[in-house]
Amino acid sequence: MLPVHLQPESHVPLYVQLRDQLRALVHAGDLRPGDRIPASRELAVALGVHRTTVANAYAELESEGLIQGHVGRGTFIRANGNGLKITPPAPPVLDGAQGIRWELLFADERGEEVLSRLTASEPEDALSFVMARPAQEFFPIEELQTCINAVLRREAVDVLNLGPSDGYVPLKEAILELLHKEGIAAKDENLLITDGCQQSLDLISKAFVRAGDSVILENPAYPGSVAIFNGARARCLGVPVRTHAEPGTSLGMDIEALEATLAANRVKLIVVTPDFQNPTGMSLPLTSRRKLLELAARHQVPVVEDHIYGRLHEREERVPSLKQLDRSNLVIHIDSFAKVAFPGLRVGWIVAPAAAIERLRVVKQNTDLHTDQLAQGCLAEFLRRGWFTKHVAKMRRVYAQRLAALDEALRKHMPAGTRWTKPDGGMCLWLELPPGFDASELLIHAKERGVLFAPGRYFYVQNPLPNTLRLAYAGLNEKEIARGVATLAELLRVEMKKRERGVRRAERSRVALV
Repeated sequence: MLPVHLQPESHVPLYVQLRDQLRALVHAGDLRPGDRIPASRELAVALGVHRTTVANAYAELESEGLIQGHVGRGTFIRANGNGLKITPPAPPVLDGAQGIRWELLFADERGEEVLSRLTASEPEDALSFVMARPAQEFFPIEELQTCINAVLRREAVDVLNLGPSDGYVPLKEAILELLHKEGIAAKDENLLITDGCQQSLDLISKAFVRAGDSVILENPAYPGSVAIFNGARARCLGVPVRTHAEPGTSLGMDIEALEATLAANRVKLIVVTPDFQNPTGMSLPLTSRRKLLELAARHQVPVVEDHIYGRLHEREERVPSLKQLDRSNLVIHIDSFAKVAFPGLRVGWIVAPAAAIERLRVVKQNTDLHTDQLAQGCLAEFLRRGWFTKHVAKMRRVYAQRLAALDEALRKHMPAGTRWTKPDGGMCLWLELPPGFDASELLIHAKERGVLFAPGRYFYVQNPLPNTLRLAYAGLNEKEIARGVATLAELLRVEMKKRERGVRRAERSRVALV
């Protein structure tokens, strides 16, 4: 039997423990290519766990390319991570050249590859609530073609040449005009063009964070930020995000917990998404924003404001961004076109004090030297023609309708004991299953019915709640949303009935023993 030891008392789900231990056995060479591992039912009996637990672990290992199941033969360790074929162990090499064990050379094995799971390709016919991405049927393709043609006619030599690391000048001018209209008085020296918010976070990490530095993140948080700061070997401190109103508290990041965390630690950065936070959809009220800035100023800690969802507000009235409220010059404001219409063009920006921008520019130059000026030139033209503002207004209406359809479907279909957040914009909604249920196990059954979502455990910095999940709704139309939610609710009811029958059997057994 496999040398696997599960700890039921741990907050880590059992299937995650099993998956990680099997993966470690493969990387250590204890399980070699071609080795057969026990069937899920057999291993479940040996470990004293439900078969679904083992099936879930096996499913994830198979998606990673570490194992492969064959009907009638069993499940085997694959020869490599790309799943091409299974081969027996290679015979000894007489000249001593054994080949390189690449996994032993990796600089950091701690990552769980969450981003790979969230961005993995999906079946074309699946109803997927996984990715928070724009609705592709509304991509303004004709307008963009017009912009590309205009830019190539007017400035082809410039945009196809090497340009400055801090961004193409016409785009910087167009973004500065946009920022001024939104109440952010930035100048050229306050702006850096990037390849999107993920690169912005990476540059900030490289510019400010040393190994061992403490960084405050929301909990749960955007997995991309967790991956960046874990990769920098920072000490990530999770501050809870309140998803449901309670007397005397406000939604969004728990400001009291933030204050306590700042008081107890020497913190290098605070990273926060004040508008339609990913994954919960929560937004910080104005009083919480002001208190957050007050605390940051008192403790002299910069605030990284991820504003990527900020324009997708359902209501006309908007709460000012942290950068608009900043009077102490301590906010690093990052943004992107990715959630509005252009996820594939990879163009974003950072707004920060001039000294910070200069350091970030040097780091960026060391990272990519030059950037894609053709994409930047096209987006500058798109902004100049006023099409960006019009498209944002259109997508706000579309996503508001889809959010309303999602809330209606949840209220119509979801069983008692399930609750969800009530965002007023953005692309995500956070759902909590009844206590005791595991969203990852529900996902196994949902996949069989062609419905996908992101389990909540992917988003936690610490203390994950297994009964949580994220529904990203922007890429699905109203009918697809209703059908997907109905399927999830049906599966959940089935699992609840199974649990009820198990409880009744246990009660009958207890009575019989008495």
